[in-house]
Amino acid sequence: MKIDVLTTFPEVFAPILGASILKRAQESGILAPAVHDLRRWTADRHGTTDDTPYGGGAGMVMKPEPFFAAVEELRCPAQSGCAEEIVLLTPQGQPFTQDIARDLSTKDHLILLCGHYEGVDERVREHLATRRVSIGDYVLTGGELPAMILIDAVTRLLPGALGAEEAAESDSFADGLLEYPHYTRPADFRGWTVPEILLSGHHDQIRRWRRKESLRRTRALRPDLFDKIDLTDEDRELLDEIDDEAAG
Repeated sequence: MKIDVLTTFPEVFAPILGASILKRAQESGILAPAVHDLRRWTADRHGTTDDTPYGGGAGMVMKPEPFFAAVEELRCPAQSGCAEEIVLLTPQGQPFTQDIARDLSTKDHLILLCGHYEGVDERVREHLATRRVSIGDYVLTGGELPAMILIDAVTRLLPGALGAEEAAESDSFADGLLEYPHYTRPADFRGWTVPEILLSGHHDQIRRWRRKESLRRTRALRPDLFDKIDLTDEDRELLDEIDDEAAG
C-alpha cells in the first residue's frame, strides 16, 4: 500500500514510521509511506498555507490551493484502476473504527490531509476529500497525530504486516471504566483536601474507593461505556452506596 501524507509538520512522522511494525512493513515492501511538506505546493515565496477566515473570528484557516495542487499531483492516474481514498483528518469526520481501518486497508493508495490551526477551508472537505475521519470527540492542534493513528491501524491489517505467525484479527474492545481521581502533594491546596482514605494506608479500602469513583464517574459521564460493563457483586454494592449518597 502507498500512503501519501500532506502536512506542514513532516518532521513529526519520522519516529513513528521508523519503528516497530511500521518499519518492518516498509522493509518488506508491504507499506510505502511518503510524508510531504504542504508548503511545496504554495504559490508565494513565503510558503503560505493559511490565511484569516472570511467573516472574522479567531485563528487561521488552511488554504485550499496547496491541498488541491498536491492531491492532483500525487493521486493515481486516471483510468489506472487504482483503489484510492483521500482522507481528511477532522473532528467533524466519521468516528474512526476498526471497520473503517479494515475498509481502508483494502485500498491501493491513501492520501491523508492534515489540517492545522483553526481548520481547513470548507472546499477541501466538500470537493477534494473522499472521506472525512475523526479519531474522537475532541480537538487536537492538527491532523498529524490522527494520521499516525490511522496509518498504524491500517498497516496492521495489511496481509503479512504482522508476520506469518500472527493473524491480523480485530481485537475485542475491552469493557472499561473511566479512571478514578488522582491526587498528589500537598494534601491541602487552597482548602481543597485529598480524600482521607487515600492517606490512610489501607490498600484494600483505597482499591475499593478507586473502583467506586470509577463507577461513579463512568455512569455520570459515559453511560455508553457503563452499559457495557460486566458488573461484579462488589460493583453493585458500590453503586448502591453511590445512590444512597446521592439520596442523602
